[in-house]
Amino acid sequence: MSDNRASRNDSEIERITAIADGDSDGPVLMLNLNRYSVAAGYPSGDNYKQYMSLLEALLPQVDAKILWRRAVAGQPVGEQPIDEILAAWYPSHRAFLELPKAPGGKQNFRLRRLCVEYAVIHRCPGNPVAVELA
Repeated sequence: MSDNRASRNDSEIERITAIADGDSDGPVLMLNLNRYSVAAGYPSGDNYKQYMSLLEALLPQVDAKILWRRAVAGQPVGEQPIDEILAAWYPSHRAFLELPKAPGGKQNFRLRRLCVEYAVIHRCPGNPVAVELA
């Protein structure tokens, strides 16, 4: 299992916490790039299905939801293969931080540790604008 699987970016967690504690907290989209372990049995294994089922039940506990999930068919750029991209929308940064404490959170994160071998999560604006040009 990769050491990157559990890597946390503490400075980013601090930024998220500061936003959640401030007056400008708002919607956030978390784009998850996941590679699954053999134990997950992705895409049809029992552990993977249980993890996704529990995640889909857990997110509404903090008024969040999965917007979409897509299998990765190939990777023309980069060297870190992933199996799936998952877009999870949260009504606030606070909701993202509350997810582990929500009912079912411990079980979900236990399954996540079992199923996800490697992950990168990108924090994106959660407003409904489809395309944002700089």
